[in-house]
Amino acid sequence: MEAAITQRIQYPSWVDCRKVECKPQRGSLRYSQQVKVDRRFRGLSLARLQPERRNDQRRAVSPAVSCSDNNSSALLETGSVYPFDEDILKRKAEEVKPYLNGRSMYLVGMMGSGKTTVGKLMSKVLGYTFFDCDTLIEQAMNGTSVAEIFVHHGENFFRGKETDALKKLSSRYQVVVSTGGGAVIRPINWKYMHKGISIWLDVPLEALAHRIAAVGTDSRPLLHDESGDAYSVAFKRLSAIWDERGEAYTNANARVSLENIAAKRGYKNVSDLTPTEIAIEAFEQVLSFLEKEETMEIPDGDL
Repeated sequence: MEAAITQRIQYPSWVDCRKVECKPQRGSLRYSQQVKVDRRFRGLSLARLQPERRNDQRRAVSPAVSCSDNNSSALLETGSVYPFDEDILKRKAEEVKPYLNGRSMYLVGMMGSGKTTVGKLMSKVLGYTFFDCDTLIEQAMNGTSVAEIFVHHGENFFRGKETDALKKLSSRYQVVVSTGGGAVIRPINWKYMHKGISIWLDVPLEALAHRIAAVGTDSRPLLHDESGDAYSVAFKRLSAIWDERGEAYTNANARVSLENIAAKRGYKNVSDLTPTEIAIEAFEQVLSFLEKEETMEIPDGDL
């Protein structure tokens, strides 16, 4: 359901890949933490961002970072990868992979947040298998689209199929899964997703509304029946959906804030971020979660 947008991407000038060394050293995440400074990018610090348990994310947009400009909608669905970005992404995957032990990853987030595009990038560099929950449901329904399922069977029916898909996926290892925007509302779904690692792609609603308005709402059953200009309709409905689901997203093990990434890189708009940059930050947040998890599992006497 994630539609593609072709968009110009500017080359950042802040990194020399030949000077990047991100491979894990020794078999301990705690040791990895100690030598992390030596592996940072020059001119760029991918700071650890722990998931924040808060309800005001929806309009917490920094004045220094806007969500769109006159020439572009949110850059969430392009598949463009430049050589330096791809090299950094591969190195980051190599750093994280030994500590995953085959655990799967589940991307959650609002509709249009780029879960499919980012998930495909992550699965490719990890050598994992990628699955899109919505696509699996459509296949199980003999090709019936999600929009048609909503019309003919209702949302509750669709949510049941979604839970069935997550249950089956939870028994697998080494997969990256893009979930539907509403997968977070059922506690049973979290039971299945927490067998792996869940990652929340946190995108400002303004950016999501611009992206959805640009590509249309035909494949978005919760937006398609509204009337009015595309952006206003999308933003109004997304705001209502956020009020219903926002707290649920904070159950994710890791949070990837596009607003924070853009601010760190000095970008004017979150739409300037490439999917690869978002995937790199996702790996950073996964590693941060794994480090925290390991620390919690170590008895106090062993510290």
